[in-house]
Amino acid sequence: MWLIALVGLIFPRIAALILYFFTTWFTGVFATWYWPVLGFIFAPYTMLWYSAVMNWWGGSWGTLQIVVLVIAILFDLGSSSKSAKG
Repeated sequence: MWLIALVGLIFPRIAALILYFFTTWFTGVFATWYWPVLGFIFAPYTMLWYSAVMNWWGGSWGTLQIVVLVIAILFDLGSSSKSAKG
């Protein structure tokens, strides 16, 4: 699991595909199909963290979860702005 987490930090979309095809990580996390698709395309770090909170903490959002969510959003915004400038 730690290897997937490391891959997720470097290549979040690859980690999401590995989790989707080889585990039941996303089963029951999202109510509809379009949220994970939009997350995969536009906010992969946020999607992975949201699914981690749903799987590890049962959807309970505390201070740690919210702080890491903000960091994930900043990573997503930072990675998309770099590609837009290039």
